[in-house]
Amino acid sequence: MNGSSKSVVAIGIFDGVHRGHQKILGRAREIANSLSLPVTALTFHPHPTAILAPEKQPALLLNIHSRVELLEKHGAEDVEVLTFSKEFATLSPNAFIEDILLDLLNAAHVVVGENFSFGARASGTIADIKKYVDAESLPLLADEHGPISSTRIRGHVASAEMESAHSLLGRPHFVQGEVIHGEKRGREIGYPTANLEELKGMAIPPDGIYAGYLCVERDRLPAAISIGTNPTFPPSFPGERPRQVEAYALDRDDLELYGQRVSIEFLSFLRPTIAFPALEPLLEQMAADCAQARELISRVAGELG
Repeated sequence: MNGSSKSVVAIGIFDGVHRGHQKILGRAREIANSLSLPVTALTFHPHPTAILAPEKQPALLLNIHSRVELLEKHGAEDVEVLTFSKEFATLSPNAFIEDILLDLLNAAHVVVGENFSFGARASGTIADIKKYVDAESLPLLADEHGPISSTRIRGHVASAEMESAHSLLGRPHFVQGEVIHGEKRGREIGYPTANLEELKGMAIPPDGIYAGYLCVERDRLPAAISIGTNPTFPPSFPGERPRQVEAYALDRDDLELYGQRVSIEFLSFLRPTIAFPALEPLLEQMAADCAQARELISRVAGELG
């Protein structure tokens, strides 16, 4: 983006683009409409903690591609992704305002959350921005348990509390990646799965079986999802089997997805992963898992209208 046209700028890391982030984008949209201007969402990648304190780097709720897509879905005509580096972290608050908000984005108005800070040692505040351009900070959106935050959502995901994560996100939590070749165990036993590439640094729920969706382009297919190392079968190669995220689209054995990018949405945790003594009890449990997933997905779809 160049600075030739004014815009209303919403600023944040926006990991998850959760309901609190959506409130910021919604307010930016209101102001932009009143001024007949577009909304620009300004975000940062990689996560600042990954640069400033790598040992504390959080698992991400979204990859950068999904973050941009959701920011656009929730009201931004343009998304500016700034590379966060050690050099960028030393930028003074005034330099950030002048170089980024004014010169790069030509901000007419700025909207942030009330906990937003910026510049070297996070010393910049909304008061600094107001010296240059109209700006406002919004109170954090909260529920009965406190402010809605990416940290809270990560906690729910890490505890397999998918419904709670859904409530704070305003959508199911999902992971996204390329479908790769696995050991084809599922195909051999009648449950072909889409195995995702290794999702480094992403917020992945605990090992177990989940009900949810396999999203392929515009299709959202009801699915039973498995996370784990498939302990019933020994690996077909030396060493430990890596942790896998795979989804079986219910009642579908005709999908050819290798090399495609897909999303897997998590609606609900069904059961932990266990090792079965033989194939027959595993097949019986998988049939029960699919039936439970099918019933749950149908019920949730009915509740949503």
